[in-house]
Amino acid sequence: MKLLTGLVLLLFAGFTFSQHTNFNTQRNWSLNKKEIMFGGGATQFLGDLGGRDRIGKDYSLADIDFPSTSWNGMVGYRYRFHPYWATSTVLNVGMVRGDDALTNEIIRESRNLHFRSMVVEVEQRLELIILANEKFGARYRIPGMKGMKNHNEQIYLFTGVGISYFNPKAKYNGSWTALRPLHTEGQGLATGPDQYLPVTATVPFGIGFRMGIGRMWRIGIEATYVKTFSDYIDDVSGVYYDPNELASQVSLTSAYLSNPALQNPTWFAAGQQRGDKQKDAYFYLNVVFARNITYKDYAQARKAPKWRGRYKF
Repeated sequence: MKLLTGLVLLLFAGFTFSQHTNFNTQRNWSLNKKEIMFGGGATQFLGDLGGRDRIGKDYSLADIDFPSTSWNGMVGYRYRFHPYWATSTVLNVGMVRGDDALTNEIIRESRNLHFRSMVVEVEQRLELIILANEKFGARYRIPGMKGMKNHNEQIYLFTGVGISYFNPKAKYNGSWTALRPLHTEGQGLATGPDQYLPVTATVPFGIGFRMGIGRMWRIGIEATYVKTFSDYIDDVSGVYYDPNELASQVSLTSAYLSNPALQNPTWFAAGQQRGDKQKDAYFYLNVVFARNITYKDYAQARKAPKWRGRYKF
């Protein structure tokens, strides 16, 4: 036990020392205070639809449905207010998908529900830089002498709060049809649950790595898991509603898309479970480019201040 405690203390001391030595002057991080970011990558949805070829596991990356991978794009602004801390405002626009037909799990495959939804999310993140190597290279280039190279590598963790807009759709007669107005689980009808909102609060969690590709540009990769507070991003949450009521009160399209089961229809009758009532989640894997906008250029920022007074003797 004492040996384990000693190793933990040694690692912590080494980590702390490396942080202070790599942030070798205040100017190294303060010249990178403000950045604009843009990038893109892939999305995955974790909810009621699709998933692996077995019973789903809530909030688990083990339930990834790779054939339903879709796209995402992002822009943002990052402000670094401390050597170890930064905050970012990020706009993500992407697509999430889920399809029971892509799994071989018998109940999901028989249920035969599917969806896609555009997701527009604004996040305010707080970032903790846990490892960094930030150093300026030599200021003067002397022929025949090797100068220290520039370094700007970081590993960081982040979380925050956000708000997301979504609009689930399903394909019907060759066209993508919005599901929320169809009240597929009786939402908003006399004997059904309340109609859900097309917006939800979110909490992102993630990790990122970035490195310099010049004095003004950075490139990196970010993995972000987004916890939502809605179970309707895929339009699936509760139990099946009476299809005759949907046909008479809404439309035949609503009745069909509420229950397009392929087989074993007794599993999916009115009142039977349609979803698992767990809040939905999704995640991004993005390649991110960042442009330093703190100063016009480093050379200007690092010039020695001009003497504007007079010498006295």
